[in-house]
Amino acid sequence: MKKVTGLGGVFFKSDNPKAMNEWYAKNLGLPQSEYGTTFEWRDAEDTTKEGSTSWCLFPQDTKYFNPSEKQFMINYRVENLVELVEELKKENVTIVDELAEYDYGKFIHILDPEGNIIELWEPKD
Repeated sequence: MKKVTGLGGVFFKSDNPKAMNEWYAKNLGLPQSEYGTTFEWRDAEDTTKEGSTSWCLFPQDTKYFNPSEKQFMINYRVENLVELVEELKKENVTIVDELAEYDYGKFIHILDPEGNIIELWEPKD
């Protein structure tokens, strides 16, 4: 089974997300929306498939990264999240929450051995 298929996003905490977004826009040309920057791309193996990778700042007091105390979170694109979660459970990987499903895909959060929170995302095609 193919597990991680790509990088879905990079999220990190900031003392002032608005000012940081402006800095990144001005100095590095990252176009900003209320959700940060979205990089759109095409799959190298099948160029008919489109994807995206997000870059987003969160306020320092966000609860979204909990229970991790780290300043960042990585989102990985995966295939067959339900099957992957079952494999992770067998390996005693810490599953933080329940599988959530939205119109843009399925999500779940896990912790690595150093307490880094990882968001797993199975996008809807």
